[in-house]
Amino acid sequence: MTNRVVIVDYGMGNVLSVARAVEHCGGEAELSSDPSRIISAERVILPGVGAFRDGMRGLLQRGLLEPLRSYATDGRPILGICLGMQMLFEESDEFGCHPGLGIIPGRVEAIARTSVDGVPHKLPHIAWTALELPADAPGDWWDGTILATTAVGAAVYFVHSFTAVPAEPRHRLADAHYNGRRISAAVRHGRIVGTQFHPEKSAEIGLRMLREFLSRD
Repeated sequence: MTNRVVIVDYGMGNVLSVARAVEHCGGEAELSSDPSRIISAERVILPGVGAFRDGMRGLLQRGLLEPLRSYATDGRPILGICLGMQMLFEESDEFGCHPGLGIIPGRVEAIARTSVDGVPHKLPHIAWTALELPADAPGDWWDGTILATTAVGAAVYFVHSFTAVPAEPRHRLADAHYNGRRISAAVRHGRIVGTQFHPEKSAEIGLRMLREFLSRD
């Protein structure tokens, strides 16, 4: 396997910054909305910023729903970033209930508007926030993943108002907390991984994650 990556371009946001980060890490980035390129890719990144409903509409209009589902079923590597991670799940309640790709069991829900102490806090959550192991996860939980070279407690860049809630705890790769509210920072299901944060905007820590994604078979 080479270090070529197809970045899904469906009209939602940060494809160029992701492509530049991939190339900085030694990868070959190709932006594409062609279903045949998705199906034939060695690796796929599904990025995105914005509303879940609009993202799914963008994929639908370009005929990318089934190619992405088929690609995932084949067990090939996918990295979902921010909205791209959220769309890997079954549904979201952002602006009503909307179906997602259904690749990872679970749903996407709004972050509570208050801290665990009941104090109102700002949304979206925009901050450099520390990555944590999920509850009851062993110390080697990140071994063999894109977080393999990341230290627990390393801070990465988040900007979001919704968080994924995996149906199965084993799909939680990393968590973070916003004023005591738990956030799914990263998820994993086989060779499918998603980050709620932006690795391409998280300095050297994020670039190391992209290098891990590029280097793994």
